[in-house]
Amino acid sequence: MDDKQLLAGAEFARQNEMFDRAINTADKTQALHDFSVRYLAPIATRSRPCARAATGGSLGAGTVRQESRFISAVKSSAGRPADATHAGHGQMGSHRMGMQDYSWARVTDTGVNAALGTYYLRHVLDDLDGSPVLAAAAYNAGPGRARRWRDSRPLEGAIYAETIPFNETRDYVKKVMNNTMYYAAILGGQVRSLKARLGTIAPRGGNGGVVAQREARQEEAQ
Repeated sequence: MDDKQLLAGAEFARQNEMFDRAINTADKTQALHDFSVRYLAPIATRSRPCARAATGGSLGAGTVRQESRFISAVKSSAGRPADATHAGHGQMGSHRMGMQDYSWARVTDTGVNAALGTYYLRHVLDDLDGSPVLAAAAYNAGPGRARRWRDSRPLEGAIYAETIPFNETRDYVKKVMNNTMYYAAILGGQVRSLKARLGTIAPRGGNGGVVAQREARQEEAQ
């Protein structure tokens, strides 16, 4: 297909709520681009404040795009629903959230899936100095690895991302952070440079407290 045909197919998929196919098809264009489809945000059809709360802000939307392309039935490589793979480890996370009548069968429900995934993302964001880079790494590879990959000195977020030893996680973090740039605008977030969003990663054993990271955490929580 040429670019016009790809965009037509992507729009057809979007209208039929085949969001993964819409995004993947729009991603293939070479000269003509439709970023409203390439970075679609189904929940943004509601009011922007509701969308930000439901997705966990631009970081949450960027993570969902990379995890499942907004298809709640998608499973991870471990056979678990992608956006709720960690989610406070399912049953435990649901209890902490006060979710009633939780079962794994309900995880493919869009609302339950988004709530669990957003809960876990906020948990790792709070636990890792408010750094979106560390949170993205933790979401993919686990908090322990994200901590161990820090250096003995402060690092720019971009350098930390490039030195992640797992190819999958390194690519994942870079794509999630790129996604946040688009979703910040779509969901009404603050427009900031990618460098500012990446911030500075505190050294191993450090307590964080970096101003840029605090600002990022506050923005993502809005």
